[in-house]
Amino acid sequence: MSEGLGPEGGHSQPAPTITVQDLSDRPAHTPLDRITPVEQVSGVVEETSPSSTSSFELVDMEPAPPLYQPVQPHWFYCRRVDSKDVWLPFSREDSERLEQALSTAGEEEVVVAVEGERYDVRVRERQRYAVYWEQGPSEVRRCTWFYKGDKDTRYMPYPEEFSTNLEEAYMIAVTLDEWKRKLDFPSGETVILHNPKLIMQYQPITLQDEWVSSPSEQTRPRTVKRGVDNITAEIPDGEPETIDHLVFMVHGIGPACDIRFRSIIQCVNDFRSASLSLLGSHYRRGQEEGRVGRVEFLPVNWHSALHGDATGVDEDIQRITLPSISRLRHFTNDTLLDLFFYNSPTYCQTIVDTVASEVNKLHSLFKHRHPEFTGAVSVVGHSLGSLILFDLLTNQKTGSGEADRDEGRNRDPCPLTCDALEQALCRMGLQEHLATLQSVDLDLDSLAMCDETDLTELGIPLGPRKKILSFIRKRHFLQEGRQGTVLLAPGLQALPDPSEDSPSPTVSFGNQSSEASARRQQFLRAQSITSAVDYEYFDVGIGQTNGGIAKGQVSINYPQLAFHPQTFFAFGSPIGMFLTVRGLKRIDPNYTFPTCKNFYNIYHPFDPVAYRIEPMIVSESDLEPMLIPHHKGRKRMHLELKESLTRMSTDLKNNVLGSFRTAWQSLVRMPVAALPPVEDGETTAERSLQETESNTYAHTQSVHEEVESPGSAEDKGRQVKVGMLNGGRRIDYVLQEAPIESFNEYLFAIQSHLCYWESEDTALLLLKEIYDKLGVAFEQPQQ
Repeated sequence: MSEGLGPEGGHSQPAPTITVQDLSDRPAHTPLDRITPVEQVSGVVEETSPSSTSSFELVDMEPAPPLYQPVQPHWFYCRRVDSKDVWLPFSREDSERLEQALSTAGEEEVVVAVEGERYDVRVRERQRYAVYWEQGPSEVRRCTWFYKGDKDTRYMPYPEEFSTNLEEAYMIAVTLDEWKRKLDFPSGETVILHNPKLIMQYQPITLQDEWVSSPSEQTRPRTVKRGVDNITAEIPDGEPETIDHLVFMVHGIGPACDIRFRSIIQCVNDFRSASLSLLGSHYRRGQEEGRVGRVEFLPVNWHSALHGDATGVDEDIQRITLPSISRLRHFTNDTLLDLFFYNSPTYCQTIVDTVASEVNKLHSLFKHRHPEFTGAVSVVGHSLGSLILFDLLTNQKTGSGEADRDEGRNRDPCPLTCDALEQALCRMGLQEHLATLQSVDLDLDSLAMCDETDLTELGIPLGPRKKILSFIRKRHFLQEGRQGTVLLAPGLQALPDPSEDSPSPTVSFGNQSSEASARRQQFLRAQSITSAVDYEYFDVGIGQTNGGIAKGQVSINYPQLAFHPQTFFAFGSPIGMFLTVRGLKRIDPNYTFPTCKNFYNIYHPFDPVAYRIEPMIVSESDLEPMLIPHHKGRKRMHLELKESLTRMSTDLKNNVLGSFRTAWQSLVRMPVAALPPVEDGETTAERSLQETESNTYAHTQSVHEEVESPGSAEDKGRQVKVGMLNGGRRIDYVLQEAPIESFNEYLFAIQSHLCYWESEDTALLLLKEIYDKLGVAFEQPQQ
């Protein structure tokens, strides 16, 4: 097929003029040199020779019903995978919504939310836009006809115009019951309708690769199918509309999050898909009873803000980077340096502000698009992302009631925002000038309107005067950057409908002004240029005399989240190592996050970046981490075999030692002259036999107590109280390694740090924690 008919150029193809020829009227003795390649292939089709099976599919030749039935369209979207365009189907529910919107749209543009309302489709424009993250628009197509060549792995949809012409020719052929018709298109493409179930498409020889010399390869046709039901397309299941819980997922160092170098968006999509599958298998009864909807997972990307044009750090690093081994140095600058950036007070402030503002923005946008949502919110951090969230949650302000939550929603995530003049001066270290400003009735808002002349007249020296003016300028940039509507998609703005009280948005079209964005970048660049570095220790007041859990953090201002997280999950987290390096030797057992009451530290046993938390709380006892069950139940077979062999060797050793100890004690007692007094009627031999039996029974009891069953040991581990960081429950949870990973720990070390996004065991642990709090029972499916 020509390039104009391929998926890449669907809408640029002009309306073809179709020449219809009835191949059945061709003379029986046409000279060979006058037969076209298409006619040669059609003759092969009519003879149904065995060699024709390599060029196209032979199907049942039974005649179709003469009554014409319109084709049922299905909507697809295009996604770029490995430099190729791949067309993927929407769910049947989303496709029906798009089809209904198209039929009722008229000439006006209509926006339809699809894929759990994470994307918006502009129906007439045929474009799909991401809602919660930055992503280029992708083409959307209403598909009715499909093709597949010999080397294609899946059917590809024709452009809509081309499909319309094929459908018209098919309708005429069915209505008149006239087949073996040839359709010639202006681009040189030829489609032959042999019968209702055998339709082939041929490329002109001039469009073939010049290296192909075989005539059979030059005329190899493509199979054409009508309707999505006649092709092997994996149509995804629709997602439940009810959202029970919202989870924000923060990535670690670098732009890639797994071993395949995929972005945080793709990894979170896989994690969401795994959770939907597990809900269907482990919470089936809850879904049937209407008590289980779904959990929404949204990615939080902070890497692009740190390495973008706003901070200019990449340009500064590039100037000092050596030219040798350029690829390795680029990887180091783009990935590993994030660890050093987080320990820098300049860029640590940028990272923390970006994470907090992005989480608050996503939370506000989600509530705007789902006003009926009343569930709780949790956060997940992977690698360095878990440390960022840990520091944020450590420095949250405590509060109670809905009023505190409303205050949190309206609170500025940037540390430059202050509620009072005294607070602002304290942050700038200018408390001594508070009385001067209050003497002329200046508050924070009126101070923002002062210029350098006004401050000079008040007698404020040059140094403090410059600090105040810089604070006012940066605060003004932030306020302007936050003014504006929520961005639904490129070119779409969510505006409140003035005619209704409903919180649902109306959609307007147009280009957003970039002035606020430019000012925001200017502010971030100015903020990245700091003066002296202050590594003072914070004390959040958790009852420790050595500085608290925030000891060792750089002196930055931690923004406040607009909600109180229900649970904090850490994947492959280095939190324990960072706390130790900062000088914190022990976490107070009574400590808990100010606004989050649950914390899980989840790691793979071979993860080189992960560290434990419980030994920093309960240092006097050696607690094994909690083993995360396999999502199919029980332990992995190789782990059970290893435990069985260990238990067998322990039992054998204890039995041998016990028998040897008993025999030795008997030998030692024999030459003793002074024996205990013998009761009346009891011989000395009977007394020795009773002592031997008593010693043997006591040793057997001690061995039985030492060698417990795995179940009892696990129950004992659950009953141990390890502080209040997770409400008195266990904190450290370890995954079970796969059988192939147990052969060589070092070989799978890097992969184990990136395995959490596709781990069904990890996803199931999150679901169990979420739905246990909702009172929904967990079900282990029968194998």
